[in-house]
Amino acid sequence: MTSDELKLNIEKALDEIRPFLQSDGGDISLLSIENGTLVKVQLQGACTSCSVNQMTLKSGVEMTIKKYAPQIESVVNIEA
Repeated sequence: MTSDELKLNIEKALDEIRPFLQSDGGDISLLSIENGTLVKVQLQGACTSCSVNQMTLKSGVEMTIKKYAPQIESVVNIEA
C-alpha cells in the first residue's frame, strides 16, 4: 500500500467515525502518519475536554482506522 493509499484509507476511517463525534459536539482531524504505523490525530470541540476521550480514541478511532489500515499500530491524540 502506498503512502497515498494509506492516507486515503485512514481518511475513510475518520469519515466513518466522524458523525458519532460530531453528534456529541466534537470532531477529529488527521495530523500525520509516521513510519506507516503511527497515526497522529487531533480531537476537536467537545472531544478535547470529554472525560472519556481516551476510550473514544482507542476503542472507536483506533479500531476503525485498523479496520481500514491493519498495519497501523497506534493512534495518538495531539492536543492543540
